[in-house]
Amino acid sequence: MRKEKGAGLMAIKIDMEKAYDKIEWPEFGLPTNLNPMGLSFVLVLLFSSSWAASAQNHEDFLQCLSLHSQNSTSISQVIYTPNNSSYLPILQFSIQNLRFTSSGTPKPTVIVTPLHESQISTVIKCSRTHGMQIRVRSGGHDYEGLSYVSELPFFILDMINFKSITVDTETRTAWVQSGSTVGELYYRIAERSKVLGFPAGVCPTVGVGVDTLVVEVMA
Repeated sequence: MRKEKGAGLMAIKIDMEKAYDKIEWPEFGLPTNLNPMGLSFVLVLLFSSSWAASAQNHEDFLQCLSLHSQNSTSISQVIYTPNNSSYLPILQFSIQNLRFTSSGTPKPTVIVTPLHESQISTVIKCSRTHGMQIRVRSGGHDYEGLSYVSELPFFILDMINFKSITVDTETRTAWVQSGSTVGELYYRIAERSKVLGFPAGVCPTVGVGVDTLVVEVMA
């Protein structure tokens, strides 16, 4: 960059124009004569278009849930959007890493807490049809935020209502729904036996979904 006195601004302008001339704009699908002002306009335009498409996918996804559910009233009772007063409490109830509660952390456009297995399949089908990213949160927490954070627009399928645990001491097995926590599993095993157990770590708030749905209870 040139340093002539009184020509600093012009030199900066010329050097910027040369730098933009060196960029191979066709590689980005943009015109070859694009200038800095034009670039800023295109970037804003692309961002706005992306946002609009995301909003449309969100609306289409909600409509799909209503249309393909056996009971549209039932499905509406387990859908939470940011406009719902229960949205934040449901989102944050199991978050242990507080940095994921900050305002800068991406939030789901929708949280779905199904009550029936049929609602789960409907949610998955509609998410695939309308290109919605899905994050499945089983019972318990996730320190990495993998079950409730995404860089792309997403929704959470929260399994909190699936907490049934059946322990069979005769076969030393247990059927555990994925909304249960390790602590809840330990408690149910202890109710049935004083000598059987299941090795899943020492943190009772971890979701059983990270282990397995069918577990062998060990003596």
